Amino acid sequence: MGAGPLRLIGDPALADELRAQGWQLDLEAIETPDPKDPEIVRVVEGDRRLARTVRAARERGAFPLVLAGNCNSCLGTVAGLGPVGVVWFDAHADFDTPDRSLGFFDGMGLAILTGNGWELLRRTIPGFTPVDERDVVLVGVRDLEAHQRPPLEASAMRVLPGPSFESTEFLRALDQLGRRAARTYLHIDLDVLDTSEGRANRFAAAGGLSAGQLEWAVEMVFRRCSVAAAAITAYDPGLDDDGRVARAASRVIRAIGKSALQQQAD
Repeated sequence: MGAGPLRLIGDPALADELRAQGWQLDLEAIETPDPKDPEIVRVVEGDRRLARTVRAARERGAFPLVLAGNCNSCLGTVAGLGPVGVVWFDAHADFDTPDRSLGFFDGMGLAILTGNGWELLRRTIPGFTPVDERDVVLVGVRDLEAHQRPPLEASAMRVLPGPSFESTEFLRALDQLGRRAARTYLHIDLDVLDTSEGRANRFAAAGGLSAGQLEWAVEMVFRRCSVAAAAITAYDPGLDDDGRVARAASRVIRAIGKSALQQQAD
């Protein structure tokens, strides 16, 4: 899925439209960690570098939009932001810990973000502070193994499953988050989209949001929360033969750009 950001960045029409909205685009690539290192070492080193980049962007008044291959990028982004609430769109909970995982590190991103597991490792990311579970709204989750359900149900996160996405409940959750958290991080794993919209990655699942629902939901996050940064993750262009997911992602990025500008103006 590492090719996904390059595919999205390489769309000249998207870049032109963002500039037309009024954005000055400043693209920064995070240097790839040593490929000889183990996966976890490389991911966390990438997060350390991302944290410094996001922090520098915020200090100069920029709005960070992170395009990443996997969801563990959230650790670096949030570390660069400081205390935030989180709105997380995903078909999966990403709430595994080492003792309740079959070994997929990317399935632990939201767990680590909320202070569950990998304590020593997460401390090596400069500026990282765990997010309180009560300050997380998880939207679109539906593809769960049996062992993943009890921890999710026992958590303090607000969970809005994909098959029963309901606008009133979603807006209520955003309003509650906005009252609790001064700033919000918006995280979008593109497999939150229903498979009728295309396959964002090999873990895509039926029962998700339409592209229109996701675009609307993004706009609502900005209207009801103060969004400090956003991320688009987990897009595999190798599975997107007809480009439908790329087009849906571009729509979402345009919505982020438009909404972020409006938020700044307000």
